[in-house]
Amino acid sequence: MKPPSLSAACALLACTVFLFGPSGAVAQPVPPDGDRFATVWRLRGELTAADSSGAERTLREGDTVRVGDRVRAAASGEAVLKTADAGFVALRPGAEFLPERFSAEGKPSDSLTLRLVSGGLRVITGWIGRLNRSGHRIITPTATIGIRGTDHEPYVISAELAKSLSQREGTYDKVNRGGTTMDVDGNTLDIDAGKVGFVRAAKPFKSRALMTLLLPVLLDKVPDFYVPGAFDAELDRLAEGADAESRRLLEERQKAPPPDQAAAPAASETAPATASAAASAKGACDAPAQEWLARLDDAIVQRNARAVIDLFAPDAAIKAHVRGGDGTLKTAEFTRDELAQSSVDAMLGLQGFKQRRPVVEGRPAEGAKGCERVAVRSVSIEQGVRNGKPYRFESLEEYVIERRAGRWVAVRAETTQR
Repeated sequence: MKPPSLSAACALLACTVFLFGPSGAVAQPVPPDGDRFATVWRLRGELTAADSSGAERTLREGDTVRVGDRVRAAASGEAVLKTADAGFVALRPGAEFLPERFSAEGKPSDSLTLRLVSGGLRVITGWIGRLNRSGHRIITPTATIGIRGTDHEPYVISAELAKSLSQREGTYDKVNRGGTTMDVDGNTLDIDAGKVGFVRAAKPFKSRALMTLLLPVLLDKVPDFYVPGAFDAELDRLAEGADAESRRLLEERQKAPPPDQAAAPAASETAPATASAAASAKGACDAPAQEWLARLDDAIVQRNARAVIDLFAPDAAIKAHVRGGDGTLKTAEFTRDELAQSSVDAMLGLQGFKQRRPVVEGRPAEGAKGCERVAVRSVSIEQGVRNGKPYRFESLEEYVIERRAGRWVAVRAETTQR
């Protein structure tokens, strides 16, 4: 397999790996892993989230959605969230939902519970749908929806919305792929691909016989309010390979050691933890990591090749893993001088550039006793127009930086396009 050209790889680094961003950009605080549900992956219009205290924040691409957040899309807003188990949740205009429970550790106990308050979602299940189908649920005011390896669209029509759409009030679920099961007090209905299930809103019926009206049923046709969203063409393509991708990421997750395993003392050790052991905790060296990345971002934005070179050691090892059109990763290696010049050249053709680093993490590098040698990890998202064509990339960046002659320089840099 022929690797990408050096110029193409360097351009990718300039545009997605080293993420030249606005001067002085500061990384957002990273919530605890157990609190993380998803990342805002696509966005059009306004999207907000309110935490359990009621404090509301406006979300942007790259922001984190936490378990317990009440997420709402504006009447003209749409978004796609990428969940930690390689799944997707798309919000239709006016949709409101709450991720009540979420665990994605690659274990049979992984689970997801979403409470759909109103409006519509499109849900493409990740590995939780493979490991623990019974633990993957969507709860609505009138039904609970389970999955059978699925791409589906639950929709809650409120009384107000029912009037404006001339539809019946209740819960709908359209299945695009796989299957779902609607459950109402133990009464279940299986919904196959291409079908739509419906449960009307509960009413205070006095006659028990009328309770049959509340049982889930299959509709004869797809209701008119089911229309493709702004990002559905992209989601359609992703859905085709969703099973394979979630399986691949699950295998990677199951092979990876626990996040804090390297920092944990051996079972035979009885002495209290030392300062250097405590420093090896995730994020212990964030300050030098953020400082170095900010200098790199500024240098590239200013098209200053000399400043870029000064941030890398002469013997720095630099690699880029670029995903080709067939989905496979191709690797290119180059020197700091080649990187610097290509990064600056790449900036010349950019317009409307936007960049975010939702994750920046620094910790002592392997073998280091403290933060004199730092392993830097950053997730970067950027988009813009290059040579007249729009683009968007997400990548994982990893560096090792150390102090030489009183300044931080990178001795290793590696990026992987997601």
